[in-house]
Amino acid sequence: MGDVLLDAGVLTRCRRRVHLENDPAYADVELAPLNPATEQRIADAAEHRADVAERLRAAHPDGWVSVPVDVPHRERVAATVEALAAGARYISGGLLPADTDGGRRGGAEVLVRTERGYVPVIVVRHRISDPGAGAITTTLPDLNPANAREDAERKMRSHPRDQLRLAHLRELLRAAGHAEPDTARGGVIGLDADVVLWFDLDAPTFPGERSAMTEYADRFGDRHAIAVAAATGGEPLAQPSRIVECKQCPWWSVCEPALLEARDVSLVARGDDAVMLRERGVATVDQLAALDPSGEPPALLTGMPFEHAVALARAWRGGVSVVRKVRDVVVPRGDVEVDVDMESFADHGAYLWGALLSGADVGLPHGYHSFGTWEPVPTDDEARSFAEFWTWFNEVRARAAQRGLTFRAYCYNALAENRWLLSSATRFAGKPGVPEVEEVQAFVDSDEWIDLFRSVADTFLSTAGKGLKVLARQAGHDWDDPEASGEASMRWYREAVGMDGSAPALRQRERLLRYNEDDVRATHALRTWMSGSAMADVPYIGDL
Repeated sequence: MGDVLLDAGVLTRCRRRVHLENDPAYADVELAPLNPATEQRIADAAEHRADVAERLRAAHPDGWVSVPVDVPHRERVAATVEALAAGARYISGGLLPADTDGGRRGGAEVLVRTERGYVPVIVVRHRISDPGAGAITTTLPDLNPANAREDAERKMRSHPRDQLRLAHLRELLRAAGHAEPDTARGGVIGLDADVVLWFDLDAPTFPGERSAMTEYADRFGDRHAIAVAAATGGEPLAQPSRIVECKQCPWWSVCEPALLEARDVSLVARGDDAVMLRERGVATVDQLAALDPSGEPPALLTGMPFEHAVALARAWRGGVSVVRKVRDVVVPRGDVEVDVDMESFADHGAYLWGALLSGADVGLPHGYHSFGTWEPVPTDDEARSFAEFWTWFNEVRARAAQRGLTFRAYCYNALAENRWLLSSATRFAGKPGVPEVEEVQAFVDSDEWIDLFRSVADTFLSTAGKGLKVLARQAGHDWDDPEASGEASMRWYREAVGMDGSAPALRQRERLLRYNEDDVRATHALRTWMSGSAMADVPYIGDL
């Protein structure tokens, strides 16, 4: 077992990926590089951890030991072991000695010494609580779990992977002889870095009244068995199966051909639905397509109704990518219409608002309009660009109303646009041209704001997903840039604003503007297609 050492990442990772990462037969496979968005998240998380560690070290200068994170693995482990043996009050950047008997490896952002041993504290770049009550916290820089109390202002936000990682670290501390002997607990510092959220890892917080330690033991045992079988040439314990994470996985180029060759049922029914269908003898798309959609389902599906799963299977088998779920397609239309698309850079800010004005004449130029900032976000210049967008947008609405014309605005998946509309109004409240939050909320809640993704979800089944780039191409629209994607735009933006210290690349700014214009034109093309006679050429689910 000592030859296979796994970190906590395997606990929430696809089982097949665990096999591939440990099977020597795949050691030379050239994997897809990380996309720019993922690279940015990793960089942001590293910066966040470093900032929190520096703040805590400054608050606890006498008892703090910092293990260098930029030295070889062996040196980091040796420095951690030395600090543990010396009884350091706090250890940051620690890399614990491998648990060769258990097959574990890993490190913690902070190790805190209590009266009976060490407890792990991890630093994450997501929010760990919501308004409410009941979370067990200490206020930073207090890292002493003995001071933890029930918080009257916060309730825990569910992040099972955080608790599972704490359980993993607790087992590593136990194997090293430095864990608290009778309890299993640990803390999490989140994006706001204002409190430590403490967990009793033996308490029942997982489904079925299971504790994090119990859930961890089962999951880690499963993943370790998969890895050992892969490393030793044993019978594979995990086969390919398509899940949501596949589209971002570097191993998809390995799994996809195998799934296509097998005509695997997960190509149309993903996740747990595919597992349940296989358990009941429906292992291929063809077997699913042969079932009676009005008959008794072989399994209770959670991802979609059974008749939709059968229809998707039949469409896939027949080479049809899009199927109508309804006979009559209805998309709300207006006399004056604006298609909107926003570009943001991770969680840092919204740097570009694009809009396409069409429909009846309101005395303003039809066509594409952009409102942006090329100062690296976050920046107060976002307030200017947002205010300019909202002023123009409201002028269109006002002129339509004055002429007695109906108005509609469209976006594709309003979650992103709504987030930045409301957060921009909140962040820049009081600045010139920035609307009140209540004004923005009233618009978002009105029937003038149409989330076209919802219309698509209500109207179509698609064997290739329901992304804008999938459906808009069905409508005859294509992107000017063959590399256009949300992930690529992250890289273009870094270059456009000179984020890495280089001179700003003006050509990348032009590229981002073309990309944004293509997105709003794609939304326009898709809703126009959905409202037109072309719908008669899209197969109806009842006719398959």
